[in-house]
Amino acid sequence: MGQQTISATFLKARIEKVDSFLAQWVYEAGIPFYAIDNNSFAQFCEAVGQFGVGYQPPSQYKLREPLLKAEVERTKKCLKKQEQEWASTGCSIMTDAWSDRKRRSIMNLCVNCKEGTTFLYSKETSDESHTGEYIFNYVDKCIEEVGPKNVVQVVTDNASNNMAAAELLKVKRPNIFWSSCATHTINLMLEGIGKLPKFKGVIEKANAFTIFIYAHHTTLALMRKATKKRDIVRPGVTRFATSFLTLQSLAEKKEALKVMVTSDEWGKSKWGPSSSKGKTPYATVLSISFWNGVSLCLKVFAPLVKVLRLVDGDRPSMGFVYGELQKAKQEIIEACMFKEAQYKPIFDIIDVSAEKPNGI
Repeated sequence: MGQQTISATFLKARIEKVDSFLAQWVYEAGIPFYAIDNNSFAQFCEAVGQFGVGYQPPSQYKLREPLLKAEVERTKKCLKKQEQEWASTGCSIMTDAWSDRKRRSIMNLCVNCKEGTTFLYSKETSDESHTGEYIFNYVDKCIEEVGPKNVVQVVTDNASNNMAAAELLKVKRPNIFWSSCATHTINLMLEGIGKLPKFKGVIEKANAFTIFIYAHHTTLALMRKATKKRDIVRPGVTRFATSFLTLQSLAEKKEALKVMVTSDEWGKSKWGPSSSKGKTPYATVLSISFWNGVSLCLKVFAPLVKVLRLVDGDRPSMGFVYGELQKAKQEIIEACMFKEAQYKPIFDIIDVSAEKPNGI
């Protein structure tokens, strides 16, 4: 028993020593903590253990040149199955333009097929004008690389410059479709519906209330006390998604917020109902029409948000999207109490977006 205890203690000390050196490297090099969960890191640790004493890590040059090139070649071999699928059943070219934290404009190109999505390349385009001709040339180069016979469609958002590029593609390659991204199209539906007078006022009041709360230390502290340290703003991937999640959050905390604005602490604060800036937020929280509006917004938007989440996943079939849109429209009819005057303006926006030649 004594020998086992000594061995266990010795092993524990060795593990702690290795962990300590690893932790130092992670902290000094600024390695993200989640990197520790990568399978490749686990494989590296196992390989070092099997190598034994005396392993010397590669130089910067070796990492930068020969090892990097070898990894690129290994990755290309792993993607051979996808490339074979391109030729077998066809593929889609997907392009996306975005800006990073340094406000540099980046354009990505990916290839999607039944076997999955492959990143092809990206390009910094900060100094370029994103005209239809520029986008067309960039995408057309990708089509040549993938193989014109393999490409079924090009998928982008439906910004005007992308639609101009679509016209150029139609002239050169009439057999390839140019389709708008379903996710972007549904986002536009939601934004369009959100601009209808019935919903716009509610969203603006909700946004104004949250801005007021987060703009002052006192109101923020009182809100977090009332909601048990839960925030009322939930960031989403798009501006509208943030608005929807915020409305959802406000609805969940409705009673807590009512208690907050009617409390003595709130009333005695410099931002209470007697102050010029505090009157509107106070009235908003206690307004029956506001909360009825929030409820209606959620009932109308939720079905489309559900479709948005589905198309943003791994079920991309066109028939599936249209089927889910029909279900969403039925739920919206029910939310509007089967009153055509209420749901028709909403359907007009949905139908115009869905029936565009370049739409979903």
